[in-house]
Amino acid sequence: MPQKEAIVAEKAPAALGPYSAAISVGPFVYCSGQTPIDPATGELVEGCAACQTTQVLKNIQAVLEAAGLTLSDVVKTTVFLTDMANFQKMNGVYGEYFAEPFPARSTVAVAGLPKDALVEIEVVAVRP
Repeated sequence: MPQKEAIVAEKAPAALGPYSAAISVGPFVYCSGQTPIDPATGELVEGCAACQTTQVLKNIQAVLEAAGLTLSDVVKTTVFLTDMANFQKMNGVYGEYFAEPFPARSTVAVAGLPKDALVEIEVVAVRP
């Protein structure tokens, strides 16, 4: 079995529980779900789903950077929304951060997210 290594992302928010920001196993990096927490303040970014999605994707970029990767290395995303009415706002911002070929994606509605966030996104990336 390949060695697993925790990725420590100092530019991303601290974990809200007993988990790693990401785990590297072989060529894959599995990133924990990121919420719209501002790493400078530790507080939830207030505002609409588009504002929160922007912060989530910045946090994901910071985690990937700590692993030596970028958004172009992402092969799969899972988006969690507390209200599917926010899908278009999230999708608009998401499309500004990812380029073709876009990662595979699942989007699911959930009853709630940490700190009452509107959106959370987790990703799987692969080293080139």
